[in-house]
Amino acid sequence: MLKPGLMMDRPLLLSGILEHAATQFGGQEVVSRETHGPLFRYTYADCAKRSRQLANALHGLNLKEGSVVGSIAWNNHRHLEAYYAVSGSGMVMHTCNPRLHPQQLIYIINHAEDEVVLFDITFAPLVKGIAAHCPKVRAWVCLTERAHMPEIEGVAHVLCYDELIAAASDVFEWPDFDERSAAAICYTSGTTGNPKGAMYSHRAIVINALSGCLPSVLNLSPEQAILPVVPMFHINAWCIPYAAPIAGAKLVLPGPKLDGASLYELMESEKVTISAGVPTIWMALIQHVEQNKLRFSTMKCTAVGGSAMPTALIAKFNDDFGVEVRHGWGMTETTAVATMSSMTPNERAMSSADRHALVGKQGRSVFGVDIKVVDEAGHTLPRDGSSQGELMVRGQWIISGYYKGEQSPLVNGWFPTGDIATIDAQGVMQIRDRTKDVIKTGGEWISSIDLENAAIAHPAVAMAAVIGVKHPKWDERPLMFVVRKPGQTVEKEEILSFLEGRVAKWWVPDDVIFLESLPVGGTGKVQKADLRKTYGGVFS
Repeated sequence: MLKPGLMMDRPLLLSGILEHAATQFGGQEVVSRETHGPLFRYTYADCAKRSRQLANALHGLNLKEGSVVGSIAWNNHRHLEAYYAVSGSGMVMHTCNPRLHPQQLIYIINHAEDEVVLFDITFAPLVKGIAAHCPKVRAWVCLTERAHMPEIEGVAHVLCYDELIAAASDVFEWPDFDERSAAAICYTSGTTGNPKGAMYSHRAIVINALSGCLPSVLNLSPEQAILPVVPMFHINAWCIPYAAPIAGAKLVLPGPKLDGASLYELMESEKVTISAGVPTIWMALIQHVEQNKLRFSTMKCTAVGGSAMPTALIAKFNDDFGVEVRHGWGMTETTAVATMSSMTPNERAMSSADRHALVGKQGRSVFGVDIKVVDEAGHTLPRDGSSQGELMVRGQWIISGYYKGEQSPLVNGWFPTGDIATIDAQGVMQIRDRTKDVIKTGGEWISSIDLENAAIAHPAVAMAAVIGVKHPKWDERPLMFVVRKPGQTVEKEEILSFLEGRVAKWWVPDDVIFLESLPVGGTGKVQKADLRKTYGGVFS
């Protein structure tokens, strides 16, 4: 029989992160863009104090351990306080995506059984529209001070956040409990039916946040200033609000101002060194920087996920602006990051084109996560960089089931992601497509992601999307949608000619449709289902 290790058994809890930051990095800044405009700045010590006040205030509203508290809010300091006060006191933090359809928002608030919902003033009209349909919500708390409280006609029990916590003591003893207890819940975007709840434990979040501090992931330390553009209502902002306090990094929260000009100004004024967000954000930022002939004075790295980052944009960040891109992959069901593109010394010695192509992949699994790809029969495929199948994942922070789900989604202990991927001999994974987006032509597969990346390399193309359209002979053929950059006049023939030589000849789309914009969902991803609904007929 193996002898047990003689170690203390202290639970991994989110309250431990907050108190660590308050005592070890108490003077480190947290800078937050207020919803009404100006910047607010305080320290981790201040954040911990206000979080304890909020914990007392929530207990004063008769919430107990296990109660669920919702939020409809931007990335700001009050939302950060809620992250710790709710979970740290044994309740469950439910971050709601305000970009969901109101009926889906009503569904997830009722399904999670939220008892209190915190909301930013931006979303007062949204609250007015849904409150009557959420009978279990006993109080709606506006994340602001009295001077900016909105009038919400017809909604009862609307409270002012700053008044609520001002009346509460800042002395609160964070309870100890099982680290496998629920800390937070996040719902999927519900593209194929009602959203499903992924409930995260304290243990899963803490371990994921620790991994995020590693040099091969986000490389956080007190010397870094990190700006998470990825919303706190979307997969915990990739756990950055937990990782930054662990490392003692300065945390910069952008509030609702996510346009290129506002982000650039905030990055420069707060000396941001690293940021994180989806590709559409970085496209807008680079467009602003180029149009105004600007440079980054402190930004050295950006993490990107949510969808594939075009290689041309990776090259521009790296070669033109000296900003390293780290491409990652994760999903609601993986708590946050599961893979990240970090290079070995040999890989850094490759040509710039080869490096950019490597970063364009989704990288190696981080410690704590295992990945594999399987064929339709469930057999594991070789790690040769070309055998593609469904990506399967398991690990310390991967869900084992959905909240109130009737059956486990796991297959032999692995979570099926719905992504088509390859893994090479060095462990580098590349998402080739979603199972629902890959295009089958004459028995062969075409990656819509690869086609889109090839098109975005054209200097006149701002965005591109590809769907499969039924074809009487070939089963499906690709149809491309292009959004031109401002002032550009590129036409169909030039796009198709540009693609020849960059992709296989039989991959070249049968047609190109130019749009003013692409439909984008709540998480920043192009909604191809909307494109199929409008354009997914049959090629003649």
